[in-house]
Amino acid sequence: MSVSKLVFAPLSFTGWGSLEHLLPETAKHNPKKILVVTDPMLEKIGLTKRVTDPLEQEGYEITVNTDVVPEPPLETGEKLVDFTRKGGFDMVVGVGGGSALDLAKLAAVLATQEGKVADYLNLSGTKSISQKGLPMALIPTTSGTGSEVTNIAVLSLGTTKDVVTHDYLLADVAIVDPALTVSVPSKVTAATGIDALTHAVEAYISVNASPATDALALQAMRLISRSLREAVENGEDRQAREDMSHGSFLAGLAFFNAGVAGVHALAYPLGGQFHIAHGDSNAVLLPYVMSYIRKSTVSRMADILEAIGGNSAFLSDEEASYKCVEELQRIVKDVGIPSTLAGFDIPESALESLTADGVKQKRLLDRSPLKLGEEDIRRIYQSAFNGVMVEPK
Repeated sequence: MSVSKLVFAPLSFTGWGSLEHLLPETAKHNPKKILVVTDPMLEKIGLTKRVTDPLEQEGYEITVNTDVVPEPPLETGEKLVDFTRKGGFDMVVGVGGGSALDLAKLAAVLATQEGKVADYLNLSGTKSISQKGLPMALIPTTSGTGSEVTNIAVLSLGTTKDVVTHDYLLADVAIVDPALTVSVPSKVTAATGIDALTHAVEAYISVNASPATDALALQAMRLISRSLREAVENGEDRQAREDMSHGSFLAGLAFFNAGVAGVHALAYPLGGQFHIAHGDSNAVLLPYVMSYIRKSTVSRMADILEAIGGNSAFLSDEEASYKCVEELQRIVKDVGIPSTLAGFDIPESALESLTADGVKQKRLLDRSPLKLGEEDIRRIYQSAFNGVMVEPK
């Protein structure tokens, strides 16, 4: 067995009411001015005040920045980093979904570096992060991205995406409180939940998987698959929300160390070109990618079937792998996400440009158990457009 490297965030608190740990963790850094990066909707409905009010009562000077948009473009990151540099902040707190947390990472770390955010992009940047940034706390309000425990910040670049990645982007503390997810709308719950499930599935079949990430990924799948439908139907179901928060957290730890692969590689262009939410992009592609790579990871797909609630009794691994694809497709359908690209009003004429951008995601494609070239990617997109499962010729 090859050597595996495992990296985790320095400190995490999970569970109902874990937000209470924010104040003592903040005090460790003795900040005076704190920047809170959050989604504008969370500010509007008052959820952000559950974070800011206790901090203000302790005497900290709080500035709330709501310049957060879904699938944030590079320009948004540049603007926020510049704002942070000029503001003289001592700490950054990210509150919200993956976009808010990713932007908070950039604000905390790149505010202390030289140059622009573009200089640090994975595909085209010329600079390397050289010093630790401002102290950072990340508090997710959705159960999906796992961003609170990863060292990656994703940005949209025209028709595709790129990332800034470095271990300095790991939060000093991650606080995963399911109570903060109760108000998440059902459509967002569905999309982010499938995103988390995809993280776990892709981590499990990744060429970089290890026994440790396998354990995290399988338990994440169990928690998510048993509770996602209920969380979508009844957002106030406490057990479902707890399962989803813990499942997303574990999936984040799994994919941070094992990586994600083909589903995410092909999802990025969907978000870049058509501004489809990342979770929806993953959801519509998940069954088609898994069907296409099935033969390269048959036994692992049999394991996935069991983890997501399917029954593999009396089935061979080959038969179970087919059932796995069917069950993944059923989960996506049950939570109300369109099952084809056409369902998102993506024209067939766009498949070539999607393929051209998908091929560029080599960092992700390299983790696939089946090497995916340009023709493979084209066939997967066509499959997802037609709604018909295909395998390599």
